[in-house]
Amino acid sequence: MADAYIYDAVRSPRGKGRSNGSLHEVTAAKLSADMLNALKARNDLEGHAVEDVIWGNVTQIGEQGGCLARTAVLASELDESIPGVSVNRFCASGLEAVNMAANQVRGGAGDAYIAGGVEMMGRVPMGSDGAAVAADPTIAMKTYFVPQGISADIIATEYGFSRDDADELAMRSQNRAKTAWDEGRFGNSIVEIRDLNGIPILDHDEYMRPETDMQTLGALKPSFREMGESMPGFDTIALMKYPHLERIDHIHHAGNSSGIVDGAAAVLVGSKEYGDRHGLKPRARIKGTAKVGTDPTIMLTGPVPATRKLLAENGMEISDIDLFEVNEAFASVVLRFMQAFEVDPDVVNVNGGSIAMGHPLGATGAVILGTLLDELERSDRETGLATLCIGSGMGAATVIERV
Repeated sequence: MADAYIYDAVRSPRGKGRSNGSLHEVTAAKLSADMLNALKARNDLEGHAVEDVIWGNVTQIGEQGGCLARTAVLASELDESIPGVSVNRFCASGLEAVNMAANQVRGGAGDAYIAGGVEMMGRVPMGSDGAAVAADPTIAMKTYFVPQGISADIIATEYGFSRDDADELAMRSQNRAKTAWDEGRFGNSIVEIRDLNGIPILDHDEYMRPETDMQTLGALKPSFREMGESMPGFDTIALMKYPHLERIDHIHHAGNSSGIVDGAAAVLVGSKEYGDRHGLKPRARIKGTAKVGTDPTIMLTGPVPATRKLLAENGMEISDIDLFEVNEAFASVVLRFMQAFEVDPDVVNVNGGSIAMGHPLGATGAVILGTLLDELERSDRETGLATLCIGSGMGAATVIERV
């Protein structure tokens, strides 16, 4: 099989996913086109420069529906001969898009792809597509469906994480994100977003709360206690699935869970021959990819088995990984990953994560992969792993190594 390389990675700043967020006026197609245009300009991509655009977005309805990938190509400055395909693996859609591109290159089905994703959560609300896994009672009853926040609290209860554990991780995410921005660590990847008149509207992640401390977090009420403890509530369903638990400890709240934001990211993936032909230097090799299905009730433990599968298939140990990006969907997800692999927190999400900067569902996988690559280069390390938990009980992971 051919090797697949990352040649470039860009992302937008993340805007607050509300009507007063800086990116609220921007459509998913326009923000996606901005990412495609940035890669085109940075890498002199002319004509039929890539085989396809593989684009993740989760809530595929309204202006995010209708094969948004192709719409983004047509809205961009890329040649119209380039097709596009939209993919949805919930929170890992952006990473899955990159993984699909890499595996197409490795298998010889085209020598270059643009992959990534978008989510405009302030314009197209999460859940507005009416997913059957939650809305169809025959499926929900079979799978013991509970909302993701309840799942995060189940993880905390099952694996012994306290409210203080979660809040300390959240505060660390905020502090690290502030340091990363203050030191310009995201500068290589950020694309300033402008409105239709060319006026700059956002050049930084605006969701951050760098003043956060343990006292501030401690004053927040658990977000999922009421829906869990109401009668009959989701805790009852969870305890039917996990009868060994006496109760569900509700430790998650807005301050230790990922933020609702708007954002997009894109990655240029290609073969060595592609780079040679276009005069491009590869930044990293995509060494392996993995995806798994897991228990749909606890739902968010997928990073652990996905990482185990990825390491086993590539003959690696956890000690072979220098840096980790584990999406901060909820604090307990990252806490469980570090517990399972006995990983030092100093090498996990070293520039902050989605708790501090937000989680634009369809884009986040591509965002954290680009962040991982930038940090490997900045800190002069070799190998990194990016992984995300996924709704309905799945996990995805990717390992890259610098070249």
